Amino acid sequence: MKNLVLFISLLFFSSVQAQTVISGRVTDTKKNPIAGANVYLEGTYDGASTDENGNFNFETVETGTQTLVVSILSYEPHYEVGDVKYFNELTISLIESINSLTGVTLTAGTFEAGDNSKVSVLKPLDIVTTAGAVGDFVGALQTLPGTATVNEDGRLFVRGGDAGETQVFIDGLRVFQPFNATANNIPTRGRFSAFLFKGITFSTGGYSAEYGQALSSVLLLNTTDVPTQEKTDVSIMSVGAGLGHTEIWGDQSVSLNTSYINLAPYEGLIPSTQGVRWNSPYESISGEAVFRSKGERSMFKLYTGFNHANLDIEQEDINFEDFVSFQLTNDNLYFNSSYKYFFENDWSITTGASVAWDTNDIVLLEDNIETKERAMHTKLKAHKSFSSKLNIDLGTELFIVDYEDTLTEQEGVLLGSGYNNQLWAGFVETNIFFSNQLAMKVGARAEHSSLLTDFTLSPRVSLAYKPGEKGQFSLAYGDFYQNPRNEVIKFDDTLLSERTSHYILNYQYLEDGKTLRAEAYYKDYRNLIKHDTQQPQFNSVFSNNGFGHAAGLDIFWRDNKSVKNLDYWLSYSFLDTERDFRDFREAVRPNFAPKHNLSLVTKYWVDDLRSQVGFSYAFASGRPYDNANTAEFMAERTKSFNSLSFNWAYLIDQQKILYFSVNNVLGFNNINNYQYANTPNGNGTFDRRAIRPAADSFFFVGFFWTISSDGKSNQLDNL
Repeated sequence: MKNLVLFISLLFFSSVQAQTVISGRVTDTKKNPIAGANVYLEGTYDGASTDENGNFNFETVETGTQTLVVSILSYEPHYEVGDVKYFNELTISLIESINSLTGVTLTAGTFEAGDNSKVSVLKPLDIVTTAGAVGDFVGALQTLPGTATVNEDGRLFVRGGDAGETQVFIDGLRVFQPFNATANNIPTRGRFSAFLFKGITFSTGGYSAEYGQALSSVLLLNTTDVPTQEKTDVSIMSVGAGLGHTEIWGDQSVSLNTSYINLAPYEGLIPSTQGVRWNSPYESISGEAVFRSKGERSMFKLYTGFNHANLDIEQEDINFEDFVSFQLTNDNLYFNSSYKYFFENDWSITTGASVAWDTNDIVLLEDNIETKERAMHTKLKAHKSFSSKLNIDLGTELFIVDYEDTLTEQEGVLLGSGYNNQLWAGFVETNIFFSNQLAMKVGARAEHSSLLTDFTLSPRVSLAYKPGEKGQFSLAYGDFYQNPRNEVIKFDDTLLSERTSHYILNYQYLEDGKTLRAEAYYKDYRNLIKHDTQQPQFNSVFSNNGFGHAAGLDIFWRDNKSVKNLDYWLSYSFLDTERDFRDFREAVRPNFAPKHNLSLVTKYWVDDLRSQVGFSYAFASGRPYDNANTAEFMAERTKSFNSLSFNWAYLIDQQKILYFSVNNVLGFNNINNYQYANTPNGNGTFDRRAIRPAADSFFFVGFFWTISSDGKSNQLDNL
């Protein structure tokens, strides 16, 4: 009994001696107390929570070096390492963590179109349900501010830049020929089907250092990672037919899509009337496939697309008595593979390659022109997240382009030209989130061209500040370089890269169902290519003496909450621009840059009719043209462009849709430009003709049927 009492006494004495008091106060960076924070010794049950004044106090029997952890939602965890006897009357300041849902975002110059993006201004559904777009994602993007209506082209003209200043990427890899081949003054379309992509990022300027060789903008298309179900899509249209299927087995899946387009039946019913005769209307067959394999920590994708197209057309020309014949056969094949692996230490590696082959066989009058372009892009990128406040991207890539063309004249004279170029690039960029209100992106891109022996270094920086819950301001600056166009560089490889600098100020306001964006910008062009002939040719004199600027204001407003079942957006762009380039005599506004652009898109769901009805209105102020009968250069303007388009999607049942659309339903007589005769007539004046669309309006009818495992899916999001 005596020994037992002694043992209990010693045990009690030792426990009392071993207890240590841990205490302190927890605040934020502004010295405000934080209540409810968890404070504990790592690996033990010893701890407490802070009171309303931020104070904590608890005892422990642990000794020696320990780790004290302080954690609470919305703040970065805090760690104190040391001997427990020093964990007394601590003052701990917690740093606010970055909330990916409500925190600041870097949005200057960028439009997101994806279901998973909190700053989306468009959804994938919008890309293909916009009246007038006729299922073309480029047509839908042309309703956004910053783009210009160039009715006869069909490509993206962004903030005073021509169509060649915008580059397209699929899963981060370059697409070298993103648009279908076509004839002069006949608008083209994008090569890709919208339903294969989960989201689109359209940068109108100030884009990431990861991308280059684009003076104005980049368009990033991201293929779907994991499809949700197997399904088959059948399309029967007034201009052709299409078939698509998605098959899933385990963590692998494949999506296939093929389409056949033939405008002959349409032209037979409603022939073109504006200076065009079709001997063989546009005809094409195309297909796409995406294979995906998802691992525990990896994702592999293989995308491929092919297109074969041909047309035979005769077009009016002021300098010829008869119509000028033009025949085209185009073949395009594109491969794109990417692999991404996520390491356990917050590193990830992405690598991939794209390869493209494109050939054109053209017969113009009696001359034959053959072009061949073989191109490849390989890329390696690493990403490291150090915390929610800091991450870094760095990588390297190589572009290889082999281009050649051959002109065989009627007399049998053979002329050939071409070039081979290897362009290496390296980039590094970091995102720094100082708080939920302030963030910065800083990066740089270096490029070297083997053909031009030209080295360029491009700094990029953007800053975003969020003063309130719904609105934020952004600033961006960057330098951007681009090699001369194929038709120039094939004749002169001593030139330098063209250059522009972007300055952007952006404000964005997001509320439930409402989005407001206002963005002012300035672009400074330098080293633009000039030549002393109307078109580049083998004896032209080339230089980098061109220059110019583009400044403007873009405004975007979208609302899908104020009126039940109604979704609409309004875009307006003001553009002040001049440039002296190509064969221009002086710095003037180019023909592809109207001063004002306005777009209104509406979509309304009618329950009683089981229908979605949409209207789109587009306006552009008159475009400059050069009147050969006056001394002034590019001083006159066409009349304004107007177009009102309509579409109607009727659900026959849950998986069958009847679709109808018509472009320019009111039949506005739009004029794109004027062509003047090369020589004056007997009165000493130059005759002219108006360059107009081949047809004032275009209508489309289609039946779309989806067969899926859930029995509910339909192609409303593909129309």
